[in-house]
Formats: sequence, structure tokens, C-alpha cells
Amino acid sequence: MNLSVRNQLTGTVSEITRGAVMSTVSITLAGGQELTAAVTLDAVEDLKLTVGGEVAVLIKSTEVSLATGSVAGLSIRNQLRGTVASVDTGGAMAVAHVELDNGGQLTAAITLDAVKDLGLVAGSQVTALVKSTEVALAAA
Repeated sequence: MNLSVRNQLTGTVSEITRGAVMSTVSITLAGGQELTAAVTLDAVEDLKLTVGGEVAVLIKSTEVSLATGSVAGLSIRNQLRGTVASVDTGGAMAVAHVELDNGGQLTAAITLDAVKDLGLVAGSQVTALVKSTEVALAAA
């Protein structure tokens, strides 16, 4: 199946915390960084997720924010470190391509003003921020 979701990573389930309706799934990405997905309990069961199992992680590029330094005091669980590989700019929007530390890639669709304000260029160190509710999982 081909998907329009630009960010497709793989990882291993490291923990599942089940709730009455929602669950959190902790994932160790191939490069070693940790990611959390908040999904329904039905999804955990339908995908037959288990600790140690492999999953595909899907994140729309419009749901990735970038920061140029360490970030504290946020409820956003996913803070992935990386380096900007390139920035494609358009009239109002841009796409930053980020090489994650220790492997993997993300794209972030952000405004052109944000690129300018943050001074994003190839080689910029960034932290990619993704709310756990914006992370989708697929059985690998």
C-alpha cells in the first residue's frame, strides 16, 4: 500500500500502557531514539501489538514542529534530535528534511517565516516535536 504520509519509520515496541479507551505505546526507533504513540485500546488489540514487536510509525509532515535548541516544560512527549539535511522553500511554506541522530529521516512542513526566524539551513541542529496523539502505527 502506498501512503501520502511522508514520515514512515520503523521501531520496536518497548512498552504498552493500556487504558480503558486509550493506550500509550513506547517505541524504540531503529536509531535508538524513543517515541510515544497514543492510540486506542482497540488499535493495540487489532494490530496485535506486543512488547518486542516491530511496528511502522507514521507521522504527517504537517504534524512535525522544529526547535533549534533543547526544549523543556512541554507536554509534547516526542522530541527527536537531528540535523537539517536540506530545506525546500515555496511561496509561504517550506519542507525541512531532518536526518535523525543515529538514523532515520523526518520531514517537517513549516512556514517560510519559521524557516527564516529559526535560521534553518543544512547543518542546523534541531529537535523535532510531535504530539503522541499525532503518531499512527501499523503492524510491520
